[in-house]
Amino acid sequence: MSDATLHNTTQDPDDFAVQIADQVESFLVAVTEVAKGDEPDSAVPFLLLEVSQLLLAGGRLGAHEDILPDERYEPDMGPEPDVDDIRERLALMLDPVDVYSEVFDPYEPRKAPVPARISDDLADVIADLRHGMIHYRAGRTTEALWWWQFSYFSNWGSTASATLRALQSLVAHVRLNQPLAELDGLDTDQELGDEILAEEAGKVMAEEIAEPLGLRTVK
Repeated sequence: MSDATLHNTTQDPDDFAVQIADQVESFLVAVTEVAKGDEPDSAVPFLLLEVSQLLLAGGRLGAHEDILPDERYEPDMGPEPDVDDIRERLALMLDPVDVYSEVFDPYEPRKAPVPARISDDLADVIADLRHGMIHYRAGRTTEALWWWQFSYFSNWGSTASATLRALQSLVAHVRLNQPLAELDGLDTDQELGDEILAEEAGKVMAEEIAEPLGLRTVK
């Protein structure tokens, strides 16, 4: 796909919808497979790749003009698919690097970082994407695109961006052979700032998590 096509926000809506849906489906399938734990040695690099590719779809949705649903009220889709199993499997696989610190809005001055979890973030993103995919598979293409665009701005875009930053930082720590802050046991339900996060820091070294997470240190 050429750059001209990639950044063309006035292309045929059907083609745009298919491309976005394909990227969403690819992410859903890939992360679900990672969560099974069959290949833990490649989990973190693979998640980094998949989240990066998903955010390309998000960027395209963000650059597109506002998408309006065909109906005033969203059709009833029944019970939402459960994501707790994926959340728990990812949390187990990513321990002890699941918890990281995040600032929700970089444009709010003096906003203290709060603890977050990669597993929670990925599960929340999956829930948003699956919601839109139900519409898409039911033939409600405009409704699906509207939902993916709306939830990109309101939730999954910032959540995936934060997750990408955490994954990229993790890979960088390992590849550059730098120590990692110890966040194991940090309660993500607590509102903790920089000082307490620093107090939770320990002596977990990158080489201790590199092998089980599929990363290699720089020699």
